Amino acid sequence: MNLHGDRQQVDPGNPMLRTGLRMISRILNAVGLPRLIVGGFVVALFVLGRIMDLPLQNLLTNSISRFGMNAVMVLAMVPAIQCGIGPNFGLPIGLLAGLIGMVSALELGFSGFQGLMLSMAMGAGLGALLGIGYGLFLNRVKGQEMMVGTYAGFAAVSLMCISWLMLPFKNPELIWVLGGKGLRMTISLSDSFGHVLDKLLSFKIGGLVIPTGLLGVVFALAAAYKLFEMTKLGMAMNLAGQNERFARAAGIDCDRMRVVGSGISTALGAIGIVVYAQSYGFIQLYTAPLLMAFPAVASVLIGGATPKEASVSNALIGTLLFQSLLATTVPVAQSVIGGDISEIVRLIVSNGMVLYALTRGRGGDAADG
Repeated sequence: MNLHGDRQQVDPGNPMLRTGLRMISRILNAVGLPRLIVGGFVVALFVLGRIMDLPLQNLLTNSISRFGMNAVMVLAMVPAIQCGIGPNFGLPIGLLAGLIGMVSALELGFSGFQGLMLSMAMGAGLGALLGIGYGLFLNRVKGQEMMVGTYAGFAAVSLMCISWLMLPFKNPELIWVLGGKGLRMTISLSDSFGHVLDKLLSFKIGGLVIPTGLLGVVFALAAAYKLFEMTKLGMAMNLAGQNERFARAAGIDCDRMRVVGSGISTALGAIGIVVYAQSYGFIQLYTAPLLMAFPAVASVLIGGATPKEASVSNALIGTLLFQSLLATTVPVAQSVIGGDISEIVRLIVSNGMVLYALTRGRGGDAADG
């Protein structure tokens, strides 16, 4: 009986074992193997940080702050994927629109909450226009959107490197001291609208700081886009991205949907860089936006998106995982190894996660794990 009982415990035909395997399979399919791996690694880092006597409140505060800084830029990936152009590697075009909006607001003398709102409005408006043109351009290179988008973003950043030196700005806080012409590489926002959202209605729980205003803007934009998905235009755009042949049979202009998605994505990118800069405390010009699309793409893929399907939850979950990983890896590694290797560790982890996300055919789908 004991031998028979032992065989039943390991027998794959055992109903209880089959039920358990099915439950594990459902969890993997629902959560996604990449998210489980990255999430488990983040938890392990927090535990290791606690063992090394690192302040847990600071690690959590940094993770939440980095999430709020980057979430809108990752959210910009969702309409691009849904409309059919795939992950938007041309995101720097939208970032440049946001940077133009910020320096224009500062040139006009706006500061505080008004300066922030004006920067967002101007950046989003310019970003939408540039996104429409970008979408029309991508309609002519179907099937090569990611590669062409990457070079389009690089070209736009290079063009603006020349433009930042030639644009007729006069504000002494923006231009170079020597020569009195051309915008500086880094512009401080401490006297204008730096940390406006972070400080808005913020509060502490023990040593944990909650940036209420920053998180409020992120979730408000996420909710607004979620409502857009429920509209006729949003559903048509999503259908065009998932199944172009069926969408055309239903009378949907797929090329137009791609332009709409590109415009929304680029406008969100412009808003995202404004949110990022006010939280960072500085505006960074010239080559700073060059590689910012890659962490955003990696975040949304880690969150469970695929090159053809994405949702708001994919963007938010992916951003939280990716930024929590960056926020905890550097101090834990410094504590374990010793010495100032923060930049080296940050580059290894961030680029490693980008590589991991981009080499996955189905993003966070466990079926492809």
